[in-house]
Amino acid sequence: MNSKKGQGFIAKNLPGWLLMLPSVVLFLFFTWEPLVESIRLSVYKANGMRLIQFTGFKNYVDVALHPDFTAALRNSFLYTFWSLAIGFLVPIILAIILNEVRHGKSLFKSSIYLPNVVPGLALVFMFSFMFRPGETGLFNILLKFAGIGPQPWLTNPRWTIPLIVMTMTWRAAGATTLLYIAGLQGIDPELYEAAIIDGAGIGERIRHITLPCIYNLARTLLILQIISVFQILYEPLVMTNGGPNNASISLMQLVYKFAFERFDYPKAASVSVIISLILIFFTVLYFRIVKRDES
Repeated sequence: MNSKKGQGFIAKNLPGWLLMLPSVVLFLFFTWEPLVESIRLSVYKANGMRLIQFTGFKNYVDVALHPDFTAALRNSFLYTFWSLAIGFLVPIILAIILNEVRHGKSLFKSSIYLPNVVPGLALVFMFSFMFRPGETGLFNILLKFAGIGPQPWLTNPRWTIPLIVMTMTWRAAGATTLLYIAGLQGIDPELYEAAIIDGAGIGERIRHITLPCIYNLARTLLILQIISVFQILYEPLVMTNGGPNNASISLMQLVYKFAFERFDYPKAASVSVIISLILIFFTVLYFRIVKRDES
């Protein structure tokens, strides 16, 4: 009897499993296989990609003692902090404003999403020119017309990470804004109508209706943003090359240096595993907080 139920369950769900199969295979091949291989590579001494000798945690110790590691770890957390301080609320504010627009909404949506169409490297090169510290930088040219002297921009260690995060926000905010707009459009209009009848102003409607309705979406996008920004690579690599004086180097850039400048693949794999462990910790912490809120 149980065998028949099992066969019936398999037959009933077989189309779904077949539909998922290509995605599962690609996920295993492009995610889990490289992760397992990185863990294996990180505990060996290697000549190129050829494993020579098992070394245990020696590569991890060497990476932790490397002079660039502490700066890269600190900066990766700073990138995450500044992305939340600068970029997390921007899409929410834009979505709320666009949701209130009655005319030309499609034009505004297209305009906001336009930076996402620009190739990432092209946009980074464009902002590198705009932030150029000399008199030829676009922002310094504009400041000159206002009677203000040239600013150091990316060559100032205190400004470097916030400016890079602003560049990332300018490019990525549009796509996230569209997600929030889709969430806002799912809110029952009768809620707003009832609130208006009760005399609620726009601020009270946003506080008591809009924000609670997009809370779950914002919570999900929060952890996705943390995971994405913590792995920042080509923005600091192109705009500052980790400078000045390691003020913008990230952990992923350290992986790049070990792998493609020094060809020390075991140490590059060790840093990759450390990044994975940190992101796993963030994810587990996120799910525990969500579980506690729901309970």
